[in-house]
Order: sequence, then structure tokens, then C-alpha cells
Amino acid sequence: MKIGYPCINKCIGCTANSKFRLVNYSEKRLIETIKNNLNCLLRILNYNAENNILFFRISSDIIPFASHSINTFDWIKYFKKELGEIGDFIKNQGMRISMHPSQFVLINALDKKIINKSILDLEWHSKLLDSMSLDESAKVQIHVGGIYGDKDKAITRFIKQYSKLDQSIKRRLVIENDDRLFSLQDCLKINKTVGIPIIFDNFHHECLNNGESLKDALILAAKTWKNKDGLLMCDYSSQELGERRGKHTQSIDMVKFTKYLKDLEGLDFDIMLEIKDKEPSALKAIDIAKNLRRI
Repeated sequence: MKIGYPCINKCIGCTANSKFRLVNYSEKRLIETIKNNLNCLLRILNYNAENNILFFRISSDIIPFASHSINTFDWIKYFKKELGEIGDFIKNQGMRISMHPSQFVLINALDKKIINKSILDLEWHSKLLDSMSLDESAKVQIHVGGIYGDKDKAITRFIKQYSKLDQSIKRRLVIENDDRLFSLQDCLKINKTVGIPIIFDNFHHECLNNGESLKDALILAAKTWKNKDGLLMCDYSSQELGERRGKHTQSIDMVKFTKYLKDLEGLDFDIMLEIKDKEPSALKAIDIAKNLRRI
């Protein structure tokens, strides 16, 4: 089992998601920003390796304007050496990597312009992971998208658009159950047709489900992952007390996380902690998992 956190490390004073406004775009500014982001990413990964944090979600801001028409710069070629070194480090440390494009990536949208823009986003995310020579266990996760008044048609549109995607995207793309629109069962309908793996989000499942227990739901999601995809990826969080339903907690509730692992005893999966304080909670979660002999 690998446990990690997404995008930002709050303790080393370096961010791998620096960006700038479109009005300030220049090739020089782009190169400087990417260079900083890649340097910081390697620093974050070093910190993670030293602390046995072996799962990390790379920020989608690492390459500014990657899918924008203004960016014609061949950043993959220019940073080939740096990307290769990062990929080698990830592989040598036995780390797991994922990415999560923004909520505006909607391949089941009604507007073709949104679909085309979404595909461009998925292309560059996949190319980034390819440039690091990471295998198919490095995934790009998205939500199914919008319902637009008819869930069945929305699912059919997703399947249609997914089927048209290039294999370089398909080999990395996964969907997750969400907290308002598409439950695990909805995702399973899609998987049954096109075979896309499903990331299981326990918190979303608490908010939207079809009566499955946590363990039964996770087993169903795990069956959608093939050997080449690696272990099932799970997103983990819990409710922030006193806030709107579905808001992620600021720091890990150790009692709840302990119960979560105990309830899922005997099952193997990797955990992305969607908890706001990032690495402090990851370190606590790893200690709990060690004590339970899950790591």
C-alpha cells in the first residue's frame, strides 16, 4: 500500500504549480516557470521519498498554458533531460504518480468546443507522464462530467467520446465516483462498456451511493483495474465538521482513518489523501498503516 497527497508540499518552501497570467505570456517566462516547477517537483519527491510517502499527484499547473493555442513551445523536447531524471527518480523509489485535470475537462459536454479543449488537456497530461517514461500505473483521473438534464444520455455521450480518444490517453485515463451526480454504479455502467478503470472515493461514496457497504464498493471498483493499471487507486477524505456536506477535512481524523483501514482489512490499494494540510496528514496516515501492518 502506498499513501500520498496531492500537488502541494507546504513545508519545504517550494511549489511545483507556479503559473502566470496570459497577458504576461512570453516564451522566456514560460521556460523559467516550467524550470522552477520541475525543480520543485523533484525537491518534493525527494522529501516524499525520505518520509516513505510513495504516492503523489502532480499538479496540472506544472506546465502553464500547456493546451492553449498561444503555447507552441516544444517543452517536452526542451526539458527532456529534466523530465527523464524525474521519471527515473520516481521509478527508482517505487513511487506511484497520478494527475487530475480541472473540473472543466468534460468529454461528455454538449458543446463540441468544450470536448475538443478537454481532449487537448488530456493529451498533454498523458504526454507529460509519457515523457517521464512512466508505465500505465501512472493515471490521469477525471469525473464523468455533467448530467445536462439526462443522466443516461450523459453516460452514453461519455462512452461515445471516450471510444474516440487516442490510445495514448485511454491507457492512462480513469474516472472516479463523485459526490453529487455519478455514483459508483453509474461509473460501473461505463466500465462495463469501455473497460475504463474506476478510482474509488470513499467520501464521495458516503455522499452518493446505491446502498453498497464501503468494502463491497471498493471490491467492485478494484475489479475494474487490470494488472497493467497497477493497484486500485483510492481517494480518501472525511467531512469537515460544521461545514457544508462534502467539504473535505482540514487534517486527518485518525480515529476515522484507522477504522477505514480496519474495515478494509485484507484488501490492497493505494491511497491519495484529499486532505487540506497535505503532508502532515500523510505522515500520520502512514504511521497508522504501519501500526496496522498495512505498510
